[in-house]
Amino acid sequence: MIIRTPALTDLPALRTLERAAGEAFRALGMPQIADDEPPSLAELTAYQHAGRALAAYEDPDRTPADATRSGTGNGTGAAPWAGPGPGQPIAYLLWTPVDGCTHIDQVSVHPQHAHRRIGRALIDHAERAGGAAPLTLTTFTDVPWNAPYYTRLGFHILTDTALTPGLRAIRTHEASMGLDRWPRVCMRRDPGHTDSRA
Repeated sequence: MIIRTPALTDLPALRTLERAAGEAFRALGMPQIADDEPPSLAELTAYQHAGRALAAYEDPDRTPADATRSGTGNGTGAAPWAGPGPGQPIAYLLWTPVDGCTHIDQVSVHPQHAHRRIGRALIDHAERAGGAAPLTLTTFTDVPWNAPYYTRLGFHILTDTALTPGLRAIRTHEASMGLDRWPRVCMRRDPGHTDSRA
C-alpha cells in the first residue's frame, strides 16, 4: 500500500469513495449520514494545496493472487480494486491543526478495502505529518467503526471540560448540522500511544 498526497486529478475519486463508505450508515438507521454530501472539490483542493490530505493506493506491484493469499481478495482471484479502479485511491484522510493538535476531519476507506488496517495506517501517517502533536477527532459513540474502533487505536474520549476552544467550535458546528441527533464525542490520542492492534 502507498500513502501520499493525492493528485488534483484524484480528488473527484475521493468524493466517489466517500459516498461508497457512507452507505454503511444506512443499515444503522442513519440515512442522513449516508446521504450527506462529500467534501466539495473546492474543499478537497484546499486540503491538497495545504498538504493536509492523504490518500492510500494499492501497490501497483501487488497482484490479485497476492491479495487473495493475504486475505484481501474475495477468494476467487478477483482483483481487490473491484470498486476503485487501478491507480485510484482506496482510502483518504483530511486533517487540520486545531489548538496545537492534528485534528482528523475525515477518514474513509472504500468498503471493498475494509478490514485491512488502511484507516489505521492513514491515521499513523497523519500523526507523523503533524509532528509531535496529539491527534483529535469527533465521532459517533455507538457506530462500531467510529468511537469503539478509535478506542482500539489508542484514542480516549474527552470530557466536556477537557475540550479546547477549537474543539468546542467544531462540536457547535456539528450540532448546527444536526449531527447530535446521534451520540457524538471528541477523542484524543497522545504521542507515544499504544493500541490493542485489533
